Parts: sequence; structure tokens; C-alpha cells
Amino acid sequence: MDAAIIIFCSVPDTDSGRRLADILLAEKAVACVSISAGVESHYVWRGKREVASERLLLIKTLADKYVAVEKLILQNHPYECPEIIAVSAEKISPSYSAWLCENCP
Repeated sequence: MDAAIIIFCSVPDTDSGRRLADILLAEKAVACVSISAGVESHYVWRGKREVASERLLLIKTLADKYVAVEKLILQNHPYECPEIIAVSAEKISPSYSAWLCENCP
């Protein structure tokens, strides 16, 4: 099995998150996209301090799908510079691992 990863990606609203989830799932690039209820993001953009209400996507996939997922996000994300951060899943249950592999052909 290829290594499981989780990609963090913030979006401005639920509709944007659902749109990205639909695209990623339709392309079979991911097995699951969880959309958070909401986060408050504090950051600096073009030298100015910003605060935004956002949704956080937790995108579950395999490491060999990262490039495809990144490309799809960049093509379809409303932000000029979207957050795309991947971390390895250090531990994963055997049943979830099997499901993940089955759904990320």
C-alpha cells in the first residue's frame, strides 16, 4: 500500500469546499473530503494582517495522488494562493487503509 496522507486546504465557504470535494472525488484523486464547521484564520497577505472566517478541508488520499490533487485544487480554488499542506498519516487502521486504497485507484 502507498502511504496515506491528509491534505489541509482552507476555503472561504462551504459551497467552495463542496465544489472542490465533488471535483476531487469525481477524478478519483481522493477517498474522502471532510469539511469543517468553520475556522477563524489569522494571516498576513501582501503585507497586511488579515482575519477570515473559513472552512478547513481534510482531504484523505494516498501519497502518489498528491500531484494530481494539488493540480486540481490550484485549477479550481477561488484563492490566488490556496493553502495546500500534506502530512503523512503515521498510523492508520487496517480497515480504513483498505477502504482508502480501494477508493483511490
